[in-house]
Amino acid sequence: FQYLKRYDQGYNLDTFCYEAHSVEGSPAECLQQFLLHCGITDPSWSELRNFTWFLNIQLRDCEASVFCNPDFVQDTLRGF
Repeated sequence: FQYLKRYDQGYNLDTFCYEAHSVEGSPAECLQQFLLHCGITDPSWSELRNFTWFLNIQLRDCEASVFCNPDFVQDTLRGF
């Protein structure tokens, strides 16, 4: 949710890193972001769960990768 919210607001996501157990927004706002970005019209709860699960794994792996660390790559992979 935090990545999607910042993406919609035009923030640079290259420098953002999720902090465990941090809470932002309301449950309704979170659901609205997921519905907006999941790519399915009228998704089921299962489809929303799969979307959030997949997105979470991808973002966690991205944060853990040295190749996505802006301090390591500097400006060589801007926007990657």
